[in-house]
Amino acid sequence: MKLGLPLGNSNNNNQLYSSTMAKFTGSLMGMGNPLLDISAEVGQDILDKYDVKMDNAILAEEQHVPIYKELVDNYSPQYIAGGATQNSIRVAQWIMNANGKPGESAYMGCVGTDAFGKQLEECAAADGVLAHYMKDETTPTGTCAVLVKGGERSLIANLAAANNFKPSHLETAESKAIYESARVYYIAGFFLTVSVDSLKIVAEHALANNKTFCLNLSAPFIIDFFGDQVATALEYADFLFCNESEAAAYGKKHGLGEDLKEVALKIAASPKKNEARPRTVIFTQGSGCTIVACEGKVVEYAVTPLPKEQLVDTNGAGDAFVGGFLAGLLAEKSVGDSVEAGHWAARFIIQQSGCSLTKACDLKL
Repeated sequence: MKLGLPLGNSNNNNQLYSSTMAKFTGSLMGMGNPLLDISAEVGQDILDKYDVKMDNAILAEEQHVPIYKELVDNYSPQYIAGGATQNSIRVAQWIMNANGKPGESAYMGCVGTDAFGKQLEECAAADGVLAHYMKDETTPTGTCAVLVKGGERSLIANLAAANNFKPSHLETAESKAIYESARVYYIAGFFLTVSVDSLKIVAEHALANNKTFCLNLSAPFIIDFFGDQVATALEYADFLFCNESEAAAYGKKHGLGEDLKEVALKIAASPKKNEARPRTVIFTQGSGCTIVACEGKVVEYAVTPLPKEQLVDTNGAGDAFVGGFLAGLLAEKSVGDSVEAGHWAARFIIQQSGCSLTKACDLKL
């Protein structure tokens, strides 16, 4: 089955993007919370000290504030460009670069006017992504403590400037050029804590022009504590992504049962604003099968196991899966082929520290 997505015009050169480049003519736009990951291998003592669990993501509260300085002072951490949506867009463009499609993606979020913000912008540009950031002169760029233990990760996000994105940024000429050119939009659920109004502007544009809107549930706390915002965004979603813990949390909150295949089917059949196309729901399960539900049918796609000695950390695995899937979508591949591209990208990323694109992509779509 071909997905029949209209493609944007490729920018036929390999020039790195900067915020002063010519008008965007690409096909993919992401919007989210740009964060600089501060990543370190830690012991159980740190997890206990800050009362965090593995394979989870939370927003920093007062008790977590000291962890960023502790990581910097005691753990020689790595600094890696992060933020879930930005990671996915970078991975998608990395794959598109390898398939003759440079300059196809853009990303928006809010950063501070500091060294971390500049580092994020340079990283996006190096990966071929146009980062059209809103700049907040009074608030530092957001950071995320990435605690790695035994290959698993726990995330503590301090949004800082990322929390200050405003719909007014979407009124700029450059922003309008980006979202009017794009054909596929991706926003992670983390952004629902920041600006639902901004999400609705983009989603309404997608709806009015029969373009593709993709959403990720992102973390159990988003489902549990931002239920109204999730409900608002979900009605626009043509593609919905989440992992097994998020799927289970959604199923529990909404009384959909514990069978994840049934949960996926019920979400796929839930109310949708664009009735011209069905909703596709995609649940990843780490090394377990990926579940895909659409139009009353469920298909499971096996994941090729990675030998444990090759696993570095799982931070960014879900983001990379989405990036691979989006690249497949934009190449007009079937859902099954796009899932396999997602599996390939996730497998690559879990062999790196964080969402690091350490070499040229060799996946041909």
